Amino acid sequence: MGAVKSINLVLPAASAGLRLDRALAIALPQHSRERLKSLVGGGRVSGVAGVLWDPKLKVKGGEALTLVIPEAAPSEALAQDIPLAIIYEDEALLVVDKPAGLVVHPAAGNLDGTMVNALLHHCAGRLSGIGGVARPGIVHRIDKDTSGLLVVAKTDTAHEYLSRQFAAHSVERRYTAIVAGHPAPPAARIEAALARSTANRQKIAIVADGRGKRAVTHFRTVRTLRSAAQVECRLETGRTHQIRVHMASIGHALLGDSTYGRTPGSLSGVMQALGFARQALHAATLGFVHPLTQEKLSFESALPADIVELIGRLSQNPSETPEEK
Repeated sequence: MGAVKSINLVLPAASAGLRLDRALAIALPQHSRERLKSLVGGGRVSGVAGVLWDPKLKVKGGEALTLVIPEAAPSEALAQDIPLAIIYEDEALLVVDKPAGLVVHPAAGNLDGTMVNALLHHCAGRLSGIGGVARPGIVHRIDKDTSGLLVVAKTDTAHEYLSRQFAAHSVERRYTAIVAGHPAPPAARIEAALARSTANRQKIAIVADGRGKRAVTHFRTVRTLRSAAQVECRLETGRTHQIRVHMASIGHALLGDSTYGRTPGSLSGVMQALGFARQALHAATLGFVHPLTQEKLSFESALPADIVELIGRLSQNPSETPEEK
């Protein structure tokens, strides 16, 4: 049997009335709720009265608990020699500039050819096991058709430290998006809770406060284009599809995002001519505190050629040169 790690904690009084898995997720933000739920179901969480098997158990607050976390099983993902654009690497982590079209981790329909397969080859398997079998080293993710920056953890210590920063919303994340229309006002703060759509589980929907996860996006218009705009979106929180849903909710869906909006006819011809068939979204800036050195690191990714070309075609002034950062 592989090595195990024990965590002892006392649930805060504010947890009273919450489900056990929810209370654990708040107390241990470095672990996903699904991971904690599986630990409970596997009999790896115990209190003074013995093993707690039910993740739906309502807690009273103040309980002393012990979690036994097994060593991650060897990854079933295949190491594959897939080129990666690595812009920073040391013994604790690496930062990857992901191209659009590359899936981050294996899942149904994408069992290989993913960034995880490439990372397993590049790092010779030396990745954090916290993400589990399918997601070694993966601290956060971006959609398949979104390009840009990701940080990957090589060690569990680095993974936990980075996860705490993401949970505290202290990681700097700025995205470039091309949206339909001209936002008015040109800059604003969008706050709208998000959850899985009850009508379509593949989609995220805006829900009433208290039903979903708090989500906040700050955007500003960088350049006005023909029937469109280049905007910078800064994430205060980082929820699944957050920018895509929030911008669509104010009537300015991302160009190419058929899930949450329809590209206006005046723009669809331009995009078809360019062969642009993804949401126009790029993770341009990523900043965090290094787990070992405590140094604040910040990375920038130039806009990929397809978005640069799209901006060029939509520029109101044909001589205007699109920004590449």
